[in-house]
Amino acid sequence: MPERIPLARPSWTDEMRKAAVSTLDSGRWVKGPQGRAFAQEFAEYCGVEFASPCNSGSGALIAALRLLGIGAGDEVIVPSFTFIATATSVSMTGAIPVFAEVEPDYWCLDVEDVKNRITPKTKGVIGVHLFGQCYGTDLIDLCREHDLALIEDAAQAHGASIIHNGATTMAGALGTISCFSFFPSKNVAVGGEGGMITSVDTEIGDRIKAIVDHGRDGSLQSQEVGTNMRMSEVFAAIGRVQLKHLDDWLDARRSNATTLSSVIATNPKLVAPQVRPDSGHAWHQYCVQADNIESFIQHMSQHDIDARQIYPVPCHQHPVYNEHRQASEAFSTTTRLSEQLVSIPVHHGLTDVELDRIVKALISY
Repeated sequence: MPERIPLARPSWTDEMRKAAVSTLDSGRWVKGPQGRAFAQEFAEYCGVEFASPCNSGSGALIAALRLLGIGAGDEVIVPSFTFIATATSVSMTGAIPVFAEVEPDYWCLDVEDVKNRITPKTKGVIGVHLFGQCYGTDLIDLCREHDLALIEDAAQAHGASIIHNGATTMAGALGTISCFSFFPSKNVAVGGEGGMITSVDTEIGDRIKAIVDHGRDGSLQSQEVGTNMRMSEVFAAIGRVQLKHLDDWLDARRSNATTLSSVIATNPKLVAPQVRPDSGHAWHQYCVQADNIESFIQHMSQHDIDARQIYPVPCHQHPVYNEHRQASEAFSTTTRLSEQLVSIPVHHGLTDVELDRIVKALISY
């Protein structure tokens, strides 16, 4: 019986193992050279000046909102079709998440719907690069027009890009402040939980490192309220090795996605994901629209291939938001996607044999 093909397979090599063990052997487990180097290298990769590792993508979002001064009484517009942390990070600051619709084709925030939800209380927008697809540059323009902070949720978008103002711009440089996750399923992982905060804003940049370290400056005095959100030196060392391989891994993911889309195009029961023009999709996940989601998942499982319904409950319908003013609001595109989208393997760890198995399963459905 063939081995089951997982949705994600974290990369782990001798190079990463040696980096981790060497860091442990050094006795410098926190606040050392690995974290500083990882921040610098990740900032250079994204094309930004400021970056700081932190404990998770969710922690990065909370820190970002605090750095922007967002709190009680403020509103932040978020998509309802995303991972729940996008919304709950707003709630954790005392602010109110205002849920908005996503695009029917690319599944990121619908700019017209966002525009209609802006009020005098709106202080920011969290744009999510969903599944590795960058949000449209019209969202950047809208936020600038209304003087709103744009928090870039790039948890799924390591290496994604889009052409903005005539130049290719990387995820991590498309907002006022940006947040990444290094959870084991992500395109870059660190051996556990981890995140990164980046920014092109000089007023924020100097404070990024402080807020994840109790708000302290070089004198070790707290200049603002912060907490311990630091990344360990071991995780930073692993992340540095993974970052070196990211572009090659992206090439593999994009090649796999092209293969899957060409097969799905011949199957009337399935719809392949679309790629926004002038963008580089990072393919954190490959999500298929299925006419019968239960049947498709069962079919793939019978071929020992992981397939999972993605975000089956929109954020605004989670029990935590039962008392929210939008709890019963209808979002037609969000509802359709939550009922139809299935994630199948696309990761860079797929072997040729595994990819061929997935292709054959798609053809036979």
